[in-house]
Amino acid sequence: MSVLNSPFLLGFDEFERVLNRVAKTSGDGFPPYNIERLSSEDGQPDLLRITLAVAGFSRDQLDITVEDRQLTIRGQQREEDKRTYLYQGIAARQFIRTFVLADGIEVKSADLKDGMLSVDLLKVEQEPNLRRITIE
Repeated sequence: MSVLNSPFLLGFDEFERVLNRVAKTSGDGFPPYNIERLSSEDGQPDLLRITLAVAGFSRDQLDITVEDRQLTIRGQQREEDKRTYLYQGIAARQFIRTFVLADGIEVKSADLKDGMLSVDLLKVEQEPNLRRITIE
């Protein structure tokens, strides 16, 4: 039985699906990543920054997409057939790292520098939604 089956929580089926999606994608530890909050400047909203260690990946081997409030970062290195290794300790590997974004969180920018991919997220202030319902 789900904790979201309470009669007071109406319409939270999508939220439960998001929780299940997060649970399925949290297995592999590659690539390692940090999430930090950057303090606001000049009254601007706070930024969140996700930084992934993607040494060995170039810009054209990385792909960042947002679909249905899910940020997906993919990396795919290609094996080079021309090289003859005496020892190969660094394998070309691919990864998919996903993050579920809350309402009001938007991707502002992405930057690749010194093997670190930084994705900045902006929390957009949402207007309070108050509606009066007339009784007929």
